[in-house]
Amino acid sequence: MSKESTASLPFEHFAAATEAALAFLQEHTGFALWMMTRTDEDDWIVLQCRDKAYGVQPGAVFRWSDTFCSRMVAGHGPRVSPDAMQVPVYVEAARNSNDAIGAYIGVPIFNEDGSLFGTLCAIDPKSQDSSVNDHLPLIELIAGLLASLLAVEQRASRMARLYEQVQAVANTDVLTGILNRRGWEDCLAREEARARRYGSPCSVFIIDLNELKAINDSLGHDQGDELLRRAALCLQAAVRRGDAIARIGGDEFAVLAIECNKKYAPLVAEKIRRDLSNANISASLGYATRDPLHGLDEAVKAADRSMYEDKLARRLGTQDEPPTVVT
Repeated sequence: MSKESTASLPFEHFAAATEAALAFLQEHTGFALWMMTRTDEDDWIVLQCRDKAYGVQPGAVFRWSDTFCSRMVAGHGPRVSPDAMQVPVYVEAARNSNDAIGAYIGVPIFNEDGSLFGTLCAIDPKSQDSSVNDHLPLIELIAGLLASLLAVEQRASRMARLYEQVQAVANTDVLTGILNRRGWEDCLAREEARARRYGSPCSVFIIDLNELKAINDSLGHDQGDELLRRAALCLQAAVRRGDAIARIGGDEFAVLAIECNKKYAPLVAEKIRRDLSNANISASLGYATRDPLHGLDEAVKAADRSMYEDKLARRLGTQDEPPTVVT
């Protein structure tokens, strides 16, 4: 198939369109680094990039408040700076970076609801002549088209999540009515794919009931089953409707909190602890937030380690405060 015939084919998804846009813009502007980024609180996450000078890789995380883009989005700096060191707010931001930045281009990318998704941006070690300003209308057009594609995919993603909930019956734990182990693993795989594509934050919570075996042995399995059902109900009440809750072992539960970053994860953990305690359910809990460089599998392992640290501390009688957050 010729280049002419493939050029008119639609892009499979937002990431593919972004990759093509970054390659096009790098070729036509000559800037060394082009990036599609996502903002999350004070994290600035590189989703995709084309880099010839700075060593930046997809998944890299920087401090949003240190960036040129944060100044640009706030309206304190221009979208195009042929000589960025002539712009005081960019000079200030450059002091927080070890990289030489001579020229800058940045355009915001907005979600469908008007909130900031991230930026389409570029930097180059050398300053440029004023003709670089001529690229801005095309860059803004490309940014708008990418934002439109992003909105379509986000709507499709919401519908897909609803469909997944309908399909979850086969992945449901019969006793508690929440996800079983198979459902949990399927959910992790889907959410990891979304997080890699869109940079969405999420956190994992592992909860282990401390008294199930003793209740089964002393009061019978009917009472043990009742404890499991009460624990599942507590977890459902403690988290949001879109979050995933699973029974992944005999007395072990897991929660995947969507769009939950490291700032809010401790608050969710405290609510889970409080609700279980109010229901007279003794449990050990650990949690971790997904790191863009390592993914959800590592977050699950970190949360599991944190839970066992909590359980050991309770056995030793040293658990006065919640365990240290593992991220």
